[in-house]
Amino acid sequence: MRDLFPCCGSRYHIVRKHNVYDLKMKKKTVGKTRHVVAWMNKAEYEHVLEYLFSKEPALQKHALHRISAWKGRFGQSTPVAVDSTADLVRCQVLDSTGQLEANDLVLLYGMALVRFVNLITERQQKRVARPLRRLAGKINIPEWVVNLRHDLTHRRLPSLKWCRKGCGFVLDWLHQEYWSRQMGSQLTEDWNSSSEEEEEDEEEFVKRHEEEQVRRQKEIEAHKKVRELLISYEREQFQTFEELAKQGGQRGEWPDASADLSWILTQIKHYDTEARDILIDVLMQDGFLIPTAEQLESLDIDPSEDSVDMFSPCLPRVFLHFWLPCLKILNSSVFMNLILDKLFAELSNEPSSHRTYYIASWISEILLCNSKSELKAHKRLKISKERIFMNRLQFPWQNLISACVNAPCPATPFLLRQILSDMDKPLPQDAQQNLLQLCSIYTQGYHGNSSPGPSDPAQPVYTLQNLQERLKSNTSQNRDAQSSNHTPRTAQAPPTEDLQEKLSAETVQERNFALRGSAWSVCTDRVPWKQYPLGKVPGQPEDPSCLMVECYSTFTVFDQQVELDQLPQHHGNKSVPLQSRAGGSDGPLWTHSDLSKLKAGLKLF
Repeated sequence: MRDLFPCCGSRYHIVRKHNVYDLKMKKKTVGKTRHVVAWMNKAEYEHVLEYLFSKEPALQKHALHRISAWKGRFGQSTPVAVDSTADLVRCQVLDSTGQLEANDLVLLYGMALVRFVNLITERQQKRVARPLRRLAGKINIPEWVVNLRHDLTHRRLPSLKWCRKGCGFVLDWLHQEYWSRQMGSQLTEDWNSSSEEEEEDEEEFVKRHEEEQVRRQKEIEAHKKVRELLISYEREQFQTFEELAKQGGQRGEWPDASADLSWILTQIKHYDTEARDILIDVLMQDGFLIPTAEQLESLDIDPSEDSVDMFSPCLPRVFLHFWLPCLKILNSSVFMNLILDKLFAELSNEPSSHRTYYIASWISEILLCNSKSELKAHKRLKISKERIFMNRLQFPWQNLISACVNAPCPATPFLLRQILSDMDKPLPQDAQQNLLQLCSIYTQGYHGNSSPGPSDPAQPVYTLQNLQERLKSNTSQNRDAQSSNHTPRTAQAPPTEDLQEKLSAETVQERNFALRGSAWSVCTDRVPWKQYPLGKVPGQPEDPSCLMVECYSTFTVFDQQVELDQLPQHHGNKSVPLQSRAGGSDGPLWTHSDLSKLKAGLKLF
């Protein structure tokens, strides 16, 4: 850790005399390096050290004031450790006030942490830039601190909890690696001593860096050559398609590979051995296994067909035959497993609907060609020589299920059903049904062979849209039932209209019979009752006096007729109602005089 921090031992002291700082230098010790420090003596240093790490905001503020004075004496040569410690402690002091928002504190902590990591590793950089994680690891700074700095600089800001955790760790590291070492002179030489191991490590790093550069250059060249080969392959196939169109041949009857095409396929096979990952990456780009709109038009394929059925994608026959010669020479188990992983990985990136359709179509085609059912594959490909696989390949079925579920799209239930039906050791039937149903819920699709309509009563309700469709379906069914009934009924409004009680003819007749002879009748008007508070009727004014009758008389409570069983029973000077006496009512009881006073002031209409 050479030149990481200047060594601040006791070989130089600044003594304050008549407001002038005189520098008194001790004799130079053999093999020792002299440094100027900003504190007057060891006691001041220990005083600041104790206050900085005291966790008391008032004491920490005092220590920060002393460090500000030190910076005035250090000038531009302030030690990185002192500067970083002051920044981090200042963040803790501001955090303890409780006056700053969380976002403001994240920015404060973030700036201090970014400066610490940058400054602490800056002096270790040599002529060839090295990763910060490697430089930090050499001085015992864990990788998560560097990752925190990376998130603060390039990505979404981390939470305040992580910033506080990083600040606490860095302060502990500074206390151990810098502040504590200055208390004695036995360890100060380590900061400026050179290390032969570091020089050897530097040479090894430069060598690896040069090898990495050579490897990357080779990958760039291989990527370029593979792309050129696949473009040449496409040109040959387009020429073959044009010749077939001129001759009026059927699209399924493609001729054998020409000499030029055979040479191209041989070169592609070579890169399948030497640079398989690069070959797969290029095939996944637009213009190859994922056709462009211009390519589809050149093959007489309607580009809008890819959006017809996203729930059960299928490759156009012409496009399958277009790539069949290439895939037949790449039909090894290793290649097909890698390309399936790549297809699912691309599907998990939420591509466009066009890419999603063709990626899912290729996955379905590979699974279909490898199906245990030979008749199913023969029906799809017509003749056996046009199959991609001559023999069944072994797939990691559990990994395929995980990859399929982790890449949800409208076609996921369809692909998952293919995987489950072709497994060597299939899952239990109930597990398959549960998995398919959960997948359908997540992708908002259907896991049955046919998509049930919204009026299907067996269709489960997953979303608000499903519930609205169910209500509309029930409404239409009720209307059909009413139209077939001879009894005239009031047409019911859809669920989205005013809510009101739906009364059948029998219910209305029953209620009218109960109200016969009274002034009341059943309301059959369509009244939006939800717009009126409880106790109000349509047309009622806000003034409560409208409820008063024109002619009325009043009488006191004592004048009303009361049945004998409702009279209170007297016990001394207390009156207890019958129900209270029987039930043992809790709380204070009204006396007879209290009740008399209350009744005397009440009047009834």
